[in-house]
Amino acid sequence: MLGGVETRSVSPVFVGRADELAVLTDALTRAAGREPQAMLIGGEAGVGKTRLTEEFLSEAARRGAVVAVGGCVEIGAEGLPFAPFSTALRTLHRQLPGELAAAAGGQEDELARILPELGDTPRGPHDEESTARLFELTARMLERLATDRTVVLVLEDLHWADTSTRHLLSYLFRTLAGGRLVIVATYRADDIHRRHPLRPLLAELDRLRTVQRIELPRFNRAEVRRQLAGILASQPDEAYVDSVFDRSDGNAFFVEELAACKESGCRAGLTESLRDLLLVRVEVLPEAAQRVVRIVAEGGSTVEYPLLRAVAGLTEDELIEALRAAVGANILLATSDGEGFRFRHSLVREAVSDDLLPGERARVNRRYAEALEADDSLIRAAERVIRLATYWYHANDTAKALPAVLAASVAARRRHAYSEQLRLLERALDLWESAPQEVREALRPVDYTDVYPPCGCDPATTPLKRLDLLAEATVAARFGGERERALKITKTALRLLEEDGDGDPLRAAWFWTERSALVSSLARGDGWAELGKAQELVKGLPPSQVHAQVLVRAAGWGMLHNPGPGNLDAAERAVSYARMLGAEDIELNARITVGSLLTDSGDAERGLAELFAVRERATKLGLVMLAGRAHINLTSQLESMGRSREAVELAEQGVELVKKSRLLDTEAWISGNMAESLYSLGRWDEAAEAAQRALRVGQSAAPRGSASARLSYLALARGELTEATGRLSAAHTHFGTHDSQPQHRIPLFRLAVGVAAGEGRIADVRTETAAAIAYGFPLGHHRYAWPLLLAAASAEADARGLPAAEVGRAAALDAIRGAARALATPVPVWAAHAEFLRAELLRAEDRDTAADWAAVERAVRPLERPYLLARARHRLAETLLACGRDREPAAMLLREAHATADRFGARRLREDLALLAQRARIPLTVADTPPVLPAPEADPVEALGLTSRERDVLRLVAAGNSNRQIAEELFISPKTASVHVSNILAKLGVAGRGEAAALAHRLRLFAPLTPAGAAPSGV
Repeated sequence: MLGGVETRSVSPVFVGRADELAVLTDALTRAAGREPQAMLIGGEAGVGKTRLTEEFLSEAARRGAVVAVGGCVEIGAEGLPFAPFSTALRTLHRQLPGELAAAAGGQEDELARILPELGDTPRGPHDEESTARLFELTARMLERLATDRTVVLVLEDLHWADTSTRHLLSYLFRTLAGGRLVIVATYRADDIHRRHPLRPLLAELDRLRTVQRIELPRFNRAEVRRQLAGILASQPDEAYVDSVFDRSDGNAFFVEELAACKESGCRAGLTESLRDLLLVRVEVLPEAAQRVVRIVAEGGSTVEYPLLRAVAGLTEDELIEALRAAVGANILLATSDGEGFRFRHSLVREAVSDDLLPGERARVNRRYAEALEADDSLIRAAERVIRLATYWYHANDTAKALPAVLAASVAARRRHAYSEQLRLLERALDLWESAPQEVREALRPVDYTDVYPPCGCDPATTPLKRLDLLAEATVAARFGGERERALKITKTALRLLEEDGDGDPLRAAWFWTERSALVSSLARGDGWAELGKAQELVKGLPPSQVHAQVLVRAAGWGMLHNPGPGNLDAAERAVSYARMLGAEDIELNARITVGSLLTDSGDAERGLAELFAVRERATKLGLVMLAGRAHINLTSQLESMGRSREAVELAEQGVELVKKSRLLDTEAWISGNMAESLYSLGRWDEAAEAAQRALRVGQSAAPRGSASARLSYLALARGELTEATGRLSAAHTHFGTHDSQPQHRIPLFRLAVGVAAGEGRIADVRTETAAAIAYGFPLGHHRYAWPLLLAAASAEADARGLPAAEVGRAAALDAIRGAARALATPVPVWAAHAEFLRAELLRAEDRDTAADWAAVERAVRPLERPYLLARARHRLAETLLACGRDREPAAMLLREAHATADRFGARRLREDLALLAQRARIPLTVADTPPVLPAPEADPVEALGLTSRERDVLRLVAAGNSNRQIAEELFISPKTASVHVSNILAKLGVAGRGEAAALAHRLRLFAPLTPAGAAPSGV
């Protein structure tokens, strides 16, 4: 519109910044090689961030890149959700409409939350994973769009970014892995005070090696001289350079303003503040132009021409002349799309806005709001609601502001911008008491709320209540990741309910149920006390959705924390209530809990049938969250029943289902369950991939903790003790101290027992086992208890003959036997574990026979548990060879077990089998071996490559002697003893003395120094 207007004061010469521009262009080059680039440009206001960005974009366009710019909008504390991304994506949509549609990959409805031009924004679903799904879809769309072309996105003024924009930018910087994409974000460094919301993000991004950060310094005197020469088109005299440099302090924008003042002849003395200097440049404009500039200052970062025309109160000719004057003076600029106007620099806008009188500011905002209400076509529909709320709020009109702010909160929710929804709801709560009563009474919950279940009252006549807003704010805070804020909101709501004499028990129960989940997730407790209060409140009340939700939550809590028959009763009542009320989503959720509880209690077929039925129904209704939960529970229950192959097949289907909806935590849980079943089946590499996927996509601590535990199991089985210890520590960190779920705690006990056994710490094995037994094995958790007790018994058997293990052995074995007697064996896999445990306890007492191990091998053989079978065959072969008979069957068992251990990379088992075979002179790798004949026993110590002196030293290490004691026994120096110990550790491939002693006793390299004590027989 005014593109031909001449502007002054911007230097035609690009001054300085050569190094910074080189960094940006180098990123462009790397991006062309399909390596996404993330850049941050910081600097004080006016230092030259925009000019540097413009030079970079010109170079990018010259190289054929597609460029798009979006700016964060300062229109109030709430901001426009995803504003810079929406603007940049809108530019890409105009430039590459077909390509962007293809990159959206059929997810246009969901992506419309960020780019409304893609279609209507859907109303749901809304949950704690909604935002993560949207971010993942956005990242994949950008990667696909940048597959065949370089795409440059620039996001300006990040210091004004809304919370959702900051979170999306962080997600992209952390997850983009492919595509020819460059993302550049700029921010005003002098605005980032200690409590600025951008500060934590900058600290987080500084820790990412993939993000480059550029800080722009001020110009030095030589650079100021070059800038002035470019602006003035002549060399300035040195005195003038000195005055400008001293006054501007090297700030490029202020240099331009001072030069413009000199050219226009404005009389701004050097003693005046720079802010006054900016206002003087406005005050020399014609009166109409000044008026337009003041109106634009209150309109936001950009004001559309039709809206400005409606607000200015000028004829179109008068408005154009006023704009021409403001643009010619370099105060305003036309936007790149030609649809509106903005200030050339935000410093000028801030100065003009701050100079407005309070009444003047309110009047301008009112005129903006009235113009938008009169004609909703003046601005984009996606922005109208939030801007209308902002204008009415700053117009100080609570009667208009309250419904407008509430409408904006609904719009933010539909875009999954929950943090912005929360800010708007908090603004509405601030306005609530000052708004006229008739305005409040005219508001209806059905128009503005979504989370609190219907109360059964007439929606046309029931007014909106403050508690409705607190309920919405609670869920918005939880979905937005602000759990601390959500917890405070529930406290406020419950206090209001308590102050109300009559109260509302259902609403109080709802808030207590929300508070239970929040307390648990924040590690403030397990949430049971809060659930107890909710149950007490609904007791005796007629059935309701709140009542059903409380029962479902209580039954689910009990299933995970305190298994027992009472949980099934609560879950079945929840199903009954939900059916009565026609709340099928609550019914299906309750039925999942019912099915799982039935299976845990021994009614497996009925429980599985219920779970499969819910899975089918939820999938048919499109309730993907519930279908995903059904997959989680089904795969877990099938694994518990030994049906690992079915569990893997179902898990694959579940992952495929939830990936489409980007339910990341659900995908992580299913992947973790898949890893457990793949481990059981001996598909260890696939199990590791599934566990790593769970770690990668999981958003919450619990599924990540479970995945870490699965990786620890794998490392332990492969003899990688350092890795197993690290993964176990990570699992403890993820679960935290507050997680009391037996399904999490018992496996961690099992892993601790395995690590301690591997390192030869039998005392720690007993401590962990005793702690696990004291913790208890609740109903349905035998699947975790049997492997733990088996690991403890195996450790005791391997430590037989170790002097340090003799004291307390009988008590330890008695404790294991006593715990095993209380465990169920409902399916063959756990019956086989019971048989294995019985044999290991006998081995720990040196009373096991070939018949005992043959029974174990027969029990395990049909189970599709190859690693467990290899271990059983190792022990059977060992007892057969110890008897001096049946060498042919023993040889076959050894070869089969060794092949399994070798295929899995189970180093410890493989070494044990190899040494046993070497001692028995049985070849393991020859395809067609001759008949195995009796042969003299090979020296097992020699087979390990140890010298005779090292044999003596290892014998004393195994007996628990220190280097000094070894030196005294063998008449050598302590230093020589230390050298021998180091050589032994290297030859055995172990990390320490304890592990070496454990290996010596496990392989029976030396005769026991003390006889094994007697112990009770049988399990």
